[in-house]
Amino acid sequence: MALQFIAGPCVIESAELLDCVAERLVAINRRLCVDIIFKASFDKANRTSVRSYRGVGLEKGLQMLSDVRSKWGLKLLTDIHESCQAAPAGEVVDVIQIPAFLCRQTDLLTAAARTGRTVNIKKAQFLSGADMRYPYEKAMDAGAREVWLTERGNSFGYNNLVVDFRNIPDMLKIAPTVIMDCTHSVQRPGAAGGKTGGNREFVPAMALAAKAFGATGYFFEVHPDPDRALSDGPNMLRLEELETVIETLIR
Repeated sequence: MALQFIAGPCVIESAELLDCVAERLVAINRRLCVDIIFKASFDKANRTSVRSYRGVGLEKGLQMLSDVRSKWGLKLLTDIHESCQAAPAGEVVDVIQIPAFLCRQTDLLTAAARTGRTVNIKKAQFLSGADMRYPYEKAMDAGAREVWLTERGNSFGYNNLVVDFRNIPDMLKIAPTVIMDCTHSVQRPGAAGGKTGGNREFVPAMALAAKAFGATGYFFEVHPDPDRALSDGPNMLRLEELETVIETLIR
């Protein structure tokens, strides 16, 4: 089975950012013979503060993602937070992602499954890998064509996450595709004065550790200048470093 790679900015900031990232992903795909799926969110409904940037909204965001496909030929992934967003998102993207805190929401899973698109369910920070059997079953029973599961760490006290890599083989007993979210797993939730902090320097090590435990895919949020990103900057990988990390994983 070919490894799955997902990469892109946390949130849609501008068309210029999408083009910058997409151009780099196309170049990496060509040089390394991989097929990176482009990821960006049209709305970040789960930001720490009401004053934080959320995105461009459903209609405009899906149009911008559609433009990325038309211009760059990349496959697309975006996340949804409400059941009503599933159908329009399914008209545009290849993979619909369910955010971690929402992974038990039956109506959301069902709506995503009914689009016929691949559904990527992130494991909640309060669940074990084995617990993901139930979200997986909800999506499959609703008619999902394919369901992926994603590890992204567990709450470890306040403002901190820890990754139990045993979750990866546990989830591989449930689903054939298990993704390691290498950037959200180094978050420090709410630890930066109303924003989420993080330690991006650990991202490459997270990826290699996940490989040792059998991960079949890898998720990276990337940005050309993470320190100026409008969401998740502290845990995002610098765009210029992505190729080296992927090359190491497929070597």
